[in-house]
Amino acid sequence: MHVTFLGTGSAMPTGERVQTGLLLNTGGDSLLVDCGSGVLHALERTNVGYEGVDTVLLTHHHLDHVSDLLVLLKARWLAGEETLTIAGPPGTADLVEDLLDVHEYMRGRLDLTLRELDPGSSFSLAGFEGDSMATRHSMDCLAYRLTHPGDGDGGQDPPTVGYSGDSEAFPELIDFFDETAVLAHDCSFPDGVDVSNHPTPASLGRALAEADADVGRVYLTHLYPHTEGVHEEMLDSIADHYDGDVRFASDGLSVEIE
Repeated sequence: MHVTFLGTGSAMPTGERVQTGLLLNTGGDSLLVDCGSGVLHALERTNVGYEGVDTVLLTHHHLDHVSDLLVLLKARWLAGEETLTIAGPPGTADLVEDLLDVHEYMRGRLDLTLRELDPGSSFSLAGFEGDSMATRHSMDCLAYRLTHPGDGDGGQDPPTVGYSGDSEAFPELIDFFDETAVLAHDCSFPDGVDVSNHPTPASLGRALAEADADVGRVYLTHLYPHTEGVHEEMLDSIADHYDGDVRFASDGLSVEIE
């Protein structure tokens, strides 16, 4: 499985990072997780392209996670594609319907399938198997564990990818990611910024250390401009509490999980 960070930024553009988007691809199946502003352009720079993504999984409905939804819909229609599935937390169907109310001419252009996922539910989507958990954010938001059953080898379980969505850091969420090979986790601000609904390095490091979970490599994402120039200090702050492999994600970074 390949995990490609299409966008690692936030609601405040930096010029270096577009908003949130994560692509999971196995060579046969593809799943786009979140679809913020700029993600469509980043997607087109991959081998998959927007023609190759017919399923979007949303963590929540903040603008920096959904801004390119209708842009993707229109691009697929213009390219001759016929379908699009959009899944996410409760309210996802209303979100899409409201967007189509504003852009009425897009109704009926694609055969749309809208799915809503309850916190704690398991689901199948675009060839992937997933589990969800509610996060701690300013609106309803889901974290996900995602595997592709076809990636198992020699009797071993297929690798699992974790994605926090937007959330404060807390040990129960890290426990949800037990045995994930790669975890993409929100780390929006450096220490010293007074913030709720998102983690700082110290709070994330404490949660990682306090959790009873075996987590593989952690990639920091959803980065506000405040984090620019202080990456080493942020990693040092996490390392004060947690000695695992933690790195910064960047737009276009692709990780192959064996």
